[in-house]
Amino acid sequence: MATTTAAAQATGKKETSQSGLSLSRIWDQYGMLVIFAILFLIASVTIPNFASIINMKGLGLAVSLAGMVACGMLFCLASGEFDMSVGSIIACSGVTCAVAINATESITMGILAGLGVGLLFGLINGIVVAKFKINALITTLATMQMARGMGYIISDGKAVGIVEESFFDIGNSSMLGIPTPVWITAVCFAVFGLLLNKTTFGRNTLSIGGNEEAARLAGVNVVRTKIIIFTMTGLIAALAGIILASRMTSGQPMTSIGFELIVIASCVLGGVSMKGGIGKISYVIAGVLILGLMENAMNLLNISPFAQYVVRGLILLAAVLFDRYKQLRKARV
Repeated sequence: MATTTAAAQATGKKETSQSGLSLSRIWDQYGMLVIFAILFLIASVTIPNFASIINMKGLGLAVSLAGMVACGMLFCLASGEFDMSVGSIIACSGVTCAVAINATESITMGILAGLGVGLLFGLINGIVVAKFKINALITTLATMQMARGMGYIISDGKAVGIVEESFFDIGNSSMLGIPTPVWITAVCFAVFGLLLNKTTFGRNTLSIGGNEEAARLAGVNVVRTKIIIFTMTGLIAALAGIILASRMTSGQPMTSIGFELIVIASCVLGGVSMKGGIGKISYVIAGVLILGLMENAMNLLNISPFAQYVVRGLILLAAVLFDRYKQLRKARV
């Protein structure tokens, strides 16, 4: 009888433990999305016109650019690296696309030229970081300056108007009432989410971020994987730059200054670890939405742009501290 009671108690404890573990996993994956839903509800109730259709479209467009680039940054962070050049690549690719369209009168050639810029700088970043073992911060700060400088040189330091008006449809059209850039971002979320969680390449990325030496000993080609990651990040940043040029109807060499910090903050705020090895597309979606919601709310409340810089800095600091807290908690467990 005593043995039966003890067994029942042990079974009950095991079930409770499993239930707690299951809830913890659910919260870990979707907790920040729940926080976004709560913030969205509060903003809808307290801020005039926040929930209007016009503002929702504006919010969607505002987060679409960060969402696209964050997909690439997710892989960089998951592998234990990061890319500070994405903002400059956005500007340079947009300018290059505009100049190429004007020179060739071909939208296709313009888009290929813009993507080529992202491919070039992404490849440089990957080779220097992975092959020559140079710190990613130094490498991508260098290419950030190079890409920004190239953008100014190509455009002669001025905005480049685009003669082919049909190019503007990419960034300013809608499908089913939803702006096209939002649809493109949704496709990026789906593709990169599947790539990270359902492919060998994604698993290799996470294993490199978790323990690079162990991944190498397990047969993962670390150099090739990192080169692909940085090249992919450069390409997705270039795509964002092309779409931004379409939305603005011109290539702007001065756009997206400091954008890389917004993208990194979005990823880390959602739960992607800056030390690598931890990352999900749901984290990126949550972080991008929360940051976009807060910026949109500040604009509607007419908060000073200078004060918004302070708020963004505080959000980035809070995200880094939260990431550090999770790492310490995981180490204790």
